[in-house]
This record gives sequence, structure tokens and C-alpha cells, in this order.
Amino acid sequence: MPFAETMEADYPEVKKAGKIYGSALSSGGKRAFRLTGETQNNFEEGFLYGDQKLFEILEINLEQGNSEEALTRPGSIVISESRSAKYFPNGNALGETLVLDDNPSRPYTVTGVMTDFPDNSHLDFDFLLPIEDTNMSWTSQNYFTYVLLDERSDIDELQKKMASIIENYVIPAQIQRGRDAAFIDVLKTIEYRLQPIGDIHLKSDIEMADGLEHGDIRFVWLFAAIAGFILLLAGINFINLSTAKSANRAKEVGLRKTVGAFKSNLVAQFLTESVLYSLISFVLGAILAWGLLPTFNSIAAKTIAMPWTSWWFLPILLVSGLIIGVIAGLYPAFYLSAFRPVNVLKGSIGKGAKSGRLRSGLVVFQFSTSVVLIIGTLIIYKQMDFILKKELGYDKEQVVILEGTNVLGNKAESFKNQLVELPQVQQVSLGDYLPIKGSKRNQTTFKKVSEGSENPGVLSQTWRVDYDYVKTLGIKVKEGRDFSKQFASDSINSIIINQKMAHDLNLEKPLGKQLDNNNQHWTIVGVVENFHFASLKEDISPVALTIGNDLGTVAVKISSGNVNEALASITSIWNRNVSNQAISYSFLDQRFVQMHEDVQRMGKIFNSFALFAILVACLGLFALSAFMVEQRKKEISIRIVLGAPFRSIYKLLTLDFMKLIFVSIAISVPIGWCLMNRWLEDFAYRIDIGWEVFLGAGGIALFIALLTISYRSIGAALMQPLKSLRTE
Repeated sequence: MPFAETMEADYPEVKKAGKIYGSALSSGGKRAFRLTGETQNNFEEGFLYGDQKLFEILEINLEQGNSEEALTRPGSIVISESRSAKYFPNGNALGETLVLDDNPSRPYTVTGVMTDFPDNSHLDFDFLLPIEDTNMSWTSQNYFTYVLLDERSDIDELQKKMASIIENYVIPAQIQRGRDAAFIDVLKTIEYRLQPIGDIHLKSDIEMADGLEHGDIRFVWLFAAIAGFILLLAGINFINLSTAKSANRAKEVGLRKTVGAFKSNLVAQFLTESVLYSLISFVLGAILAWGLLPTFNSIAAKTIAMPWTSWWFLPILLVSGLIIGVIAGLYPAFYLSAFRPVNVLKGSIGKGAKSGRLRSGLVVFQFSTSVVLIIGTLIIYKQMDFILKKELGYDKEQVVILEGTNVLGNKAESFKNQLVELPQVQQVSLGDYLPIKGSKRNQTTFKKVSEGSENPGVLSQTWRVDYDYVKTLGIKVKEGRDFSKQFASDSINSIIINQKMAHDLNLEKPLGKQLDNNNQHWTIVGVVENFHFASLKEDISPVALTIGNDLGTVAVKISSGNVNEALASITSIWNRNVSNQAISYSFLDQRFVQMHEDVQRMGKIFNSFALFAILVACLGLFALSAFMVEQRKKEISIRIVLGAPFRSIYKLLTLDFMKLIFVSIAISVPIGWCLMNRWLEDFAYRIDIGWEVFLGAGGIALFIALLTISYRSIGAALMQPLKSLRTE
């Protein structure tokens, strides 16, 4: 907590330093909320604790109130413009009082209304409360510090100087606390880093624990690159078709040159045509993007809007259309304008137009890109399926999570007993610590009492639970026993640890061993199987369970019968015990799925991109095959007249294209493996990429390509040769 004040006092480069406390967001977030004078509680999210200096550092704009004193008094609260409009439709919220957590003895007074933060900011909260903690200890790390620097500051030099905070403050505080030499040596390795606020949202290279939502710049670059490749595929189609149809324009080029046209005139003409196509496409594309944007936002869980009114948007579209048109049309323009009139008028241009290594290379590039995207889509879906079906070490099915249960107060045990009596309910547990994102967390260090000062201990999650927690979540006890009210010591100094903690503490026989935590001794009575309590991107870490009294949530394990009947019974008991707050519940398995929504969203977007890339590639292949059939119509007719069977004609028209598809698959497999293997490295628990993925991706690409080519090839093989030959 004293970090901000120390930065401001010790370093002249720091003009202002402030802090936030994000546990109000990271510990479930939902809080009971009502206006003074009302009896019915609502649930609201987005509560954050901060200090007064944040208004200047973060440039928080107040629509109502004074930013110089909005958070100076205890019991103050600043609300967002949207929440002010919701609860105070008359427009004036200043001076109004609110009740949080159903505690009318501690009202909060609205001292400011702040402008809503933009959607692309990591600062996403609706309620800002003052930090009222007065514990200026250096041994607790719950705060995030923001600093406003002098413009002339040398940031690298300041980061080096910040090492003195460890030496001057943190280490002395930990020594006074009784930490040993090994722990102090670890502290000496810590380095502080400053990050520009504009980089926090997308470029944070650590797992932020401030409870605020953060993005990932890698996804931005990934999808931008895919969009760029799709645009490139469209450009390739244009080049392929322009050069393939060159014979159709050869006479035009020859005649224009004969009557005096220069090569530069022809290049300008063809480039102008290309640019016009591009500009028309950009107009249609912008309209399509605008129309499809709501669907994309729904899939991506974003609120992106088309910036029609921004001064830069239309000029960028125009310039982009010009550039793409020039790039796509450059090769065809020089290729077409290079025809020699004498060759054109002799009719020797036609054969050259039918072949072309460039076109083959471009087709290979198109389908290689498409196959890579298909591989990516298949692997993302396999990884998501693996996550959803993986054994987690606890039973997430049929567990109902009741939220906002701190309003029960001293009725909590009675409420629990009433629920247990329901025939549809198997177990009930009171507590805030659950193995899902958004639940409460607390990390402390444990070490074996028997070891000397050289042992730095193990950093572990320390969860306060009740006697029925392990049974309610179906966590398996591997050694020892569960908590029991028959043992009075369980509520005082008994502890249950997971296998990971036993391993990290080198405890081969952990039962009965003594652990030290902040000079308090605990006796291990049980060891539970490792269970996941974070995203599967993270490895399982040590967990210690102790008996405690946290009443923010209630977990109810119900039978697998009629869920609606069970919920109705639970709601009825809730209404009997709580008259001023509607029941709010969710299911544990749904909350687990929400932990991995980013992977699901990525899969859906990737799937859309892959389908679109294949569509673009197939459009080009369809047009190219149609043109090739047209060019070889007389040859095919003669073959049919001479008795060639349907099979040989079909093979003649498709074999060359299928060879290119096989080459594409061969190129795309190692590229797809490398890219997706790198993506899977972000997961501590992941699938192995098997051969079936590449076989499936290749099979899909072959099938789609064959389907595309076959339409024209079959038509050509079945045509009447007389119609083609009689024109001679």
C-alpha cells in the first residue's frame, strides 16, 4: 500500500502517484446495491477502490462533482454516467446515498459522476470508492500503482533507481516479520518495471491480477494478418484471371499499338481498370462490413463501430483502394501491354495465354493459405473440446452457485440447513473460494516448521472454507481425512493441502506435519487430489484449505433429476429468508466454460476467416477452370468425336488442378503445425497435434477444390461437340 506514497516522496521524476485495489472486481464482482429509502437490493458489478490522485493521473472526467475532493472522505462513491442515468433519471446524483452489501448502517454518498470509459480501455468500472485501509505495511501486495511522470523523466534510469524500494523498505519489513535469509535472497532478485498506460490493455506481458479486463495484441496481429492474406487471395484471383484472359484482349492490344498507342498508354489503361475495380470493391466491402459488424461483435464480444465521422476513415479507405488496385493490376498491366503486334495478328498469342507457371504458383499460394486456416480451425476446436471434457479434479456438474449471500448474515447456517433438508439437494457449502474465474483468492507462504531458515517456503493459495466444501465439490481426498466438526482443532489449526503443495514442500508423508504461516502453526490432516481452479492455460499451483467464515456465495450440489424443481425449491427458501433481494444464481459448469470464452470466440472467428478464405480461393479456381474449359472447348470436342470416354475428359480437365492442391497441402502442413504448436504453448494442458488433423484439413481442401473444378469439367465432358466445332 505505501508504494505510491514512496514513489512520490523519493523520486523527483514522479509528479503524482496513486493506486487501485482490484479485489472488488476479481473477487466475484457482484455486490448487493440499492438506493437509500428503497428496500429491494439489486446486483451491480464493476466496483473498484482507488485514491484521490487517480483523477489527475488517469484524467478521469467528472460530469458532476469536484474532481479535487471526490474521494477525500470515507463513505464517498463516484459512479459512472451510465449508472447515474439508470438510478437517477432526473439527472442529478450528487448527494444521493446508496447502500452496499445490505448494510444500511454504512451508507455511501455520491460525490461525483464520471464519464464512461471507452470500450477499448482496460479501465472498465462503474463505481469508484475510496481506499480506507490504513495499514501501511510493505508485506502485503494487493495494490496496483499508477504514476504521472515529469515529461523530462528518463524512464530507464527511474526503473533502475526503483530497486532501492526493495532494499530500503521491503526487505527491512520482511526481516522484521521474521523472514529467513533464503526468502530475503529471493526478494533481492525482484525488479520493478514501468509500463505506459496505453500498453496495459493489449501489451501486458504478465497475468494481470487487478481484476480488470485485458486484451492481447497477438490476437490483433493474428487476425489482421489473416485479413491481409484474404485480401491477397482476392488480388491473386484478379492477377490470375487477368493473365488467363489475355488472349481475349490480345487483338485489342495489337490493334492499339498498330495505330500508334505507346506501352505507357496501355499500362495506364489497364491500371485504371484495376483501380476502378478496387474502388468499387472497397465501397461494397465497407457496406458489407458495416452490415456484418453486429454479428462480428456478437461473436467476438466486442463493441467495435464503423468510424464514419472520423476524418481519417474515408481517406484511408480511398488510399487503400488505390494502393490495392495498383498492386493487383501492376503485373497484368505490364504483361498485357508487352504483347507484340506482329505475334498478335498472326494468332500465336493464344497458346501462351493457356499456360503459366505464375498462375500455378498463385493457386498453390491460395490453397496453402486456406489449408493453414483449416488446420488452425480444427486444432482450436480440438483444444476447446479437450478443455471442456478434461477431468478437473472436482465435480462441476449439477452445482448451483448462489451469489450475494452475505445478506443472510447470521441466518447463513439456518439457510444452509434448510437447503440440506430438500430432497433435491445433496450437499451445501458456504464460502467465497471456488475453482472458477472471478472467485475470491488469497496467496500466502507456508514452510515446514521442522526446517531451518534456509527454506524459503511455498507460495500457496489459502482458502477459507466450511466443513462441507470438499464433499460439495466432489474433491477427492487422497490421504488423511476431510474436515469434521468432531475434531475441535479443525476450526483452529487444521489444514488440508493439495498434492501439488505436498510435492513442492517435499512432504513424502504429509499427514501430521506442521506448517508455518505468518508465525501460525497448522497441522496437515488431509491431502486432496490436485484440482484446477484457473484457466487451463495455467498449471495447477499449491492450495491450502482452512476452516473459515466467508459468506459471499453458497454452493449447492443438486441431484441429477428435475433441475427446475430444485431451483424452485431453493428460490422458495431464499425468499423466506431474504425479503429484500431477489435470488441470483449461476451454474458451476457454465462459469467454467466462461473461463475459456476467449478460446471459443477465437475458434468461431477463425472458422469464419477460414470459410471466407476458402470461398475466395474457390471463386478464383472456379473462374480459372471455367476459362480453361472455354479455351480447350474445341480440343475437348475433337476428343469426344474420336471416342474419348467421359472419364478421360474429366481427368484431363481436373488432373493439373489437383496436382496443385496436393502441392498446397504439402506446403501448408509444416506451416500449420509450427503456427498452431506455438499457439498451444500458451496452455499448460493441451492436446497433441496428431496426423488426423492434417489428413482432415487436406481432405476438406481436396473435396472443396474437386467440387469447384468438377462443375465446369463435368459440363465440358458432357457437352455436344457439334456446337463447338460447327463454328469453324
